[in-house]
Amino acid sequence: MRYAYYPGCVSQGGTPELFTAMKAVGEALGFTLEHLKEAACTGAGVLQERDPELGDTLNARTFAMAEKRGLPLMTICSTCQGVMGQANYRLKADPEYRTFINKYLKPEGLEYKGTTEVKHFMWVLVEDYGLNRLKEHVRRPLTGITLAPFYGCYVLRPSKKLGYEEHPRRDTYLEQIITALGATPADYSGKTRCCGFPILTMNRTNSLRMAGDHLLEAQETGADAMVTPCPLCHLNLDGQQPEAAAVRKVQLNLPVIHLPQMVGVALGIEPKALGLNKHIVSTRAFAAKVPA
Repeated sequence: MRYAYYPGCVSQGGTPELFTAMKAVGEALGFTLEHLKEAACTGAGVLQERDPELGDTLNARTFAMAEKRGLPLMTICSTCQGVMGQANYRLKADPEYRTFINKYLKPEGLEYKGTTEVKHFMWVLVEDYGLNRLKEHVRRPLTGITLAPFYGCYVLRPSKKLGYEEHPRRDTYLEQIITALGATPADYSGKTRCCGFPILTMNRTNSLRMAGDHLLEAQETGADAMVTPCPLCHLNLDGQQPEAAAVRKVQLNLPVIHLPQMVGVALGIEPKALGLNKHIVSTRAFAAKVPA
């Protein structure tokens, strides 16, 4: 399994434990990840609101790098997936627009021909690697553990531009992976809603209230932890959890783990090697429940 690897900014800065965990999991599963270290930020949707042409140029540049290597592009960030997916949809749908964008790539000797496929690690596990193959690598099944899935907006919407017509069950992949690893997925309404991170700097109180609502609902299902494929969601749900609890005036103590961390624990990788000791809300109780 060989991919051009785009981890995104946050996994290398705000949540470096995610980057560490993906490296360990990739090696354990036999992935070859060619890190596109020279690639730029996707724009995170914020840049696109101001200058969509610049945003598409940045992403076309990354797609061209992967295309030049003849590899599909894999990311571990739901936000990156959403932004790149939408950019790729526009670039593939309109050859004239792609030609226009390519003029900005020409000085670097790059050209995007429109052949790159962009996939989140979550999609790769189900569609490319296969859940049966994943099960063969499980050394510590997460039996008896309940995990609350939290997708993040950008990997779900807009569905047409994210390949849901071809893969209509992508909005169940997180639950499928949780089940494949032996755990039980918690069902609650907030799992497909916004975590509040996009408005954190504009309306901090509402952002924290949104995060608090999802955490409380998941906690009330009896979940041992929440798992997310989005590091920006993690920043709000884990990093801001103490403040979210204060805003909601409730007790919150729900560990929030990254998708590769969950997979890594089930593969038998030690929690410390996966960065589970780097979270704001302690993951010790979750790790202790994993059968030896």
